[in-house]
Amino acid sequence: MLDGSTEDSADNSAEDSTDEIAIATDVAPTRPPHTVLRWVAVGVLAIAAGIATYVLAVRTVTGQTIENAALRGADQAGRAMTVQADSVLGTITITSMVIAMLALLVFAVIRRRSWVGLAALVIIVAGQVVTQILKSYVLSRPELIDAYPQYLQNSLPSGHTTAAMTILFGVLLVTPFRLRALVALVVMPWAIGVGAYTITAKWHRFSDTLAADAVALAIACLVCVIGVRLGYLRITPADSPGRPIGQRAVVVFWSVLFVVATAAGAGLWVVTWLAGSIDAAAEYRYFLGALVGSAAGSIATALIFWWTLQRVTIGDGPVARDDAGS
Repeated sequence: MLDGSTEDSADNSAEDSTDEIAIATDVAPTRPPHTVLRWVAVGVLAIAAGIATYVLAVRTVTGQTIENAALRGADQAGRAMTVQADSVLGTITITSMVIAMLALLVFAVIRRRSWVGLAALVIIVAGQVVTQILKSYVLSRPELIDAYPQYLQNSLPSGHTTAAMTILFGVLLVTPFRLRALVALVVMPWAIGVGAYTITAKWHRFSDTLAADAVALAIACLVCVIGVRLGYLRITPADSPGRPIGQRAVVVFWSVLFVVATAAGAGLWVVTWLAGSIDAAAEYRYFLGALVGSAAGSIATALIFWWTLQRVTIGDGPVARDDAGS
């Protein structure tokens, strides 16, 4: 009798232990281990890329020479291109940014991911704060070459490019995993176009858009890491069954455009630089190289942040804890 009761007790204890493990597994979903590390690594690399862009483009004679030539080359852009640039850049105003942020927040609330929506808003607002502080108070543009007075003021990073990229990141953050590819296909052309058209309108240089890409990417990664560490954001495996809709085709499409734009921009600049003299034709080639180079930079930045979100869904941490306790 004693031996039998002992065995029964041991069996019951084992079953209870198994049930507890099963319940714990159901309550606390496993967090993909690489997502936070991706954000950290990408954020650090983005900061390094931003610093390198500033040093090479602004603090060197060669950088200033090429980019000022590209600015002068923008004067040769056709009227149709200029009108298109004004139209795209006109979409970014304080009012439109507020509307975009409210739309993101409402969508996140509907999906019961309020903290994710707030994180998207923080990314957008912090992007503008950091950009304006860097441009107005931290970074300077030394007079290394003779230039028109309007070319002497620091314009790095580009506020418009930062706004476009942070809005894109916010959209990707709150969008369900399966729909991100479709959303990227729709929103990315606008975000990429904003950076390129700031060059056409002579509002910014090529380096300004690259630095803005770096600022937006670093802030997005930092906000996500902090949100997860504080428990307000939760990383879980993708909550939608099946493959993401159209992801492979969309990634291939943008990757091909990135390669083509990078090759074209670099080729134009290298050939023009090796030619030596800078005449009107050379200035226009520098302008075209800056234009497609800016597009390549924005494409790469968007794809990299999208990559950090692969096969995961970002949810609300507090909601997860409440569910666990109920």
